[in-house]
Amino acid sequence: MSQKDDKKEALQQESNDKIKSRAKERSVANHIAYWIVGVIAVLAVVVAIIGFNYVNSSLQPYDANSKEDVVVKIPVGSSSKEIAKTLEKDKIIKSATVFNFYIKAQNYNDFQAGYYKFKQSWGVSDVVKQLQKGGSAQPPVSNSGDSVLVREGITIDQIGDAIQSGTKKSLKFKKSDFLKLMKDESYMKQLQKKYPQLLDSSMAKKNVRYHLEGYLFPATYSVYKGMTLKELVNQMVANEDEKLQPYYATIKEKGYTVQQIMTLASLVEREGLDTKNRKKIAGVFFNRLAIDMPLQSDISVMYALNTHKTSLTNKDTSVKSPYNLYKNKGFGPGPFNTPSMDSIEATLNPADRDQDYLYFFANLKTGKITYSHTLEEHNSRYAKTGQ
Repeated sequence: MSQKDDKKEALQQESNDKIKSRAKERSVANHIAYWIVGVIAVLAVVVAIIGFNYVNSSLQPYDANSKEDVVVKIPVGSSSKEIAKTLEKDKIIKSATVFNFYIKAQNYNDFQAGYYKFKQSWGVSDVVKQLQKGGSAQPPVSNSGDSVLVREGITIDQIGDAIQSGTKKSLKFKKSDFLKLMKDESYMKQLQKKYPQLLDSSMAKKNVRYHLEGYLFPATYSVYKGMTLKELVNQMVANEDEKLQPYYATIKEKGYTVQQIMTLASLVEREGLDTKNRKKIAGVFFNRLAIDMPLQSDISVMYALNTHKTSLTNKDTSVKSPYNLYKNKGFGPGPFNTPSMDSIEATLNPADRDQDYLYFFANLKTGKITYSHTLEEHNSRYAKTGQ
């Protein structure tokens, strides 16, 4: 065989080897591709199973064995996503993401703001049905039996007692936490921003013990699982603002601030027991203010002393405090308790101003209130009662 033929045969062999190599590479590549596709397929199945189980689980009750009601507040302007997050945070649903997909798939929307009562034993479909019914403006009555009674004429300190005793079954709010909140300037400013007509004049005053003294409306407030102390106080302030809305214009027209009217109303609340006498007592206070005379209310001294007494001594009425209206002229820093609407209306509509009464006292035996024009007349009539 010639050298030329040998070279040709060698080239042919090399070509054949390359073809075999490429074929082998393709075979390996195909095997790898099949393996990758297989792995991906398996993973896809696994992910699908996990996803299905996750979605299915998320549609089930958060706690199928729970029997308690859970009240959830949906704020005004909340989007579907925000509502879902709220429900997830309050442990009504397991997944906000799944909830969003569910309501979109079912074309549910336009849920309303308000208070809703749910059970953790409900599935997502039951939760949606409840949302479709719409919420209430006020929290529903708690089935825990807890409630807070804010009585007319009581102070912030006494409201703290009512909150602690009224929530001892479930929420267990502490009086100390409530009083701390009443001193929280940041929280006070938040409330002022939301209710400027109600609280601007209170926030403008200095030496005020509690800016919300007199502004927590007397009523019974239901408490519910998940409720915060701030939410409870917010209800009280909102209630006060709602009740005073019809009177803001009148207060301004008469040339007074809300703080001044609430201060006098708080004195009238404790000094008088019925509408007729409350109006007359309000008239006495306005008559004293008109001649730059101190209001001289025992209620103010007891608040300054932070105590209650049936009678005061000269030492008591001399106590150094901006709340002592025996020593200080004018309205003082602010309210001394939570006045009723009757006392507020009486303060805005005082009686017998033309009689120029400047003094009054209550007969402790009969409850009758006697009014006088002068101190001499007052002392004489008081002496006759033997009190």
